[in-house]
Amino acid sequence: MLSTAAIVAAGVALVPGVADAAGQAGATEGNGPGVAVPDLDLNTTEAYRSETSSSPASKTVHPAAKGGAKAADAAPAADPTVGLEATTTSAHGVELKLFVSSDPGTALGVRVEWGDGSQVQVGANGPTELTEHHTYTKAGVYTVKVSLIDGGDGSVRGTNQTVIRTAGNEFTPHAPTRLLDTRDGTGAARAKVPAFGTARVRVGGAAQIPADATAVVLNVTVTNPARAGHVRVYADGGALPTTSNVNYAPGQTVPNMVIASVGANGFVNIYNSGDGAIDLVADVTGYFSKSAASGYTSLTPSRVVDTREGLGTGRGQVPGQSSFSTQIHGRGGVPASAKAVALNVTVTEPKNDGHLTVYPSGGSAPTASNVNFTTGQTIANSVIVPIGADGRISIRNGAWAGTHVVVDVVGYYSPESGAALIRSTPSRWFDTREWDGPLDGRSYIYGEVMNGDPNVTALITNATVTNTVGTGFLTVSPDPNSWEAYEGNWASEPTPPNSSNLNWTPGKTVPNLVQASSGPYNVIDFWNMGWQPTDLVVDTFGFYAKN
Repeated sequence: MLSTAAIVAAGVALVPGVADAAGQAGATEGNGPGVAVPDLDLNTTEAYRSETSSSPASKTVHPAAKGGAKAADAAPAADPTVGLEATTTSAHGVELKLFVSSDPGTALGVRVEWGDGSQVQVGANGPTELTEHHTYTKAGVYTVKVSLIDGGDGSVRGTNQTVIRTAGNEFTPHAPTRLLDTRDGTGAARAKVPAFGTARVRVGGAAQIPADATAVVLNVTVTNPARAGHVRVYADGGALPTTSNVNYAPGQTVPNMVIASVGANGFVNIYNSGDGAIDLVADVTGYFSKSAASGYTSLTPSRVVDTREGLGTGRGQVPGQSSFSTQIHGRGGVPASAKAVALNVTVTEPKNDGHLTVYPSGGSAPTASNVNFTTGQTIANSVIVPIGADGRISIRNGAWAGTHVVVDVVGYYSPESGAALIRSTPSRWFDTREWDGPLDGRSYIYGEVMNGDPNVTALITNATVTNTVGTGFLTVSPDPNSWEAYEGNWASEPTPPNSSNLNWTPGKTVPNLVQASSGPYNVIDFWNMGWQPTDLVVDTFGFYAKN
């Protein structure tokens, strides 16, 4: 099994995603020691510096000369110029370098208008290089204008400008809509995706999604697979990642939520990394862009629906082919201003094969699906869904027989929320199959938030268990200890919460997306709450940052 020797980690913190729908206890009796996670190679500095812009000094516009001629046509050599180089430094921050050229001893005021109504003015005396920083309150596209002010009469002697796009991206909910279904030719040819083949999904410009969408929330479903494999979702035009999003077995129908970057051409690729053909279905529930919309706020998971005890709806299984609605605004920490909610939805004790559809209340259930299940299966899936105008969401059981449903709120999107999405290259954080052995039962893996970056509030991960021996569930939670406590060997034993992010049975490979929020000490735990060992794979796809 895994060695308990400490490995210095630079990781990311997550929060327990949902309820333990299988009713397994989170008692600490028999829990094993923690194992440190290897370093997470997720370069936040590089991710923040995703947007740059510039305007050379030659673009400086000077006031009209006498007779109406522009100094740009015949500018005197003494006219000052300013070159601009802008680089994003955080979700909403920008660094602006100014290269002022003027005669030695010429006193100038340099006024920077940031494009959001704020400005700053500094001085320059002769040729000068200046650096200014600014933080916007919202993601967006801003025109930064710089004016050179005469130190004597206060007149404007030249201007230059550049357009800067923030590194952060904000969320806009979208009514659940099918963008791809290879079974009937929606969005692609009516044919299975062959082994090691790719389905291209148009996102930007489809279903009233703007052409400049930068990322998309998709529920991706694999069905009718001939053989076992997995799919990888990534931006068209990008390199094929080594990560995975949905793992499947022959004949299985498996969904998983994905937050994926969109290519510059508006397309997302879904690669079939199996040696047999599959059908693919992709449903959109929202997208990200540079436009000011809704930021993300992560929450301590809170249960809002449990049909086993009558929480949030009637007590008893949801009948087949029926729907119920539940209040979201004002529950679990979700404010009335929230436009969409992040959930973990679990099905347990279903009497028949089927699927659940989660959608905003006030309308008919769409053809999209969020959780697919087989008779007797306990399975969870992450869901991001718009909230209806009445503050409620609806859930439909598409099976022909009843099932219990458990819903936990893990976060929400609202105009007041400060954290914006930072896209990063899909990367593998860790894979216990490459270590000394799987994660023991009743044991945990712990890791630190990305070098303690205080701006990072949540990480987008895909957690997959494989080579499972018995039944069990995975729970992800903040660690009550600081990283220094672990390094100093004075950390106390954490207690796992009574919640689950995904459930498994023997011999199954089960994935689920986890929107992971930072704990108080930027250290998180991945708990194997089964009694037998299991392998765990965690991939990262981006993070949320607040400044």
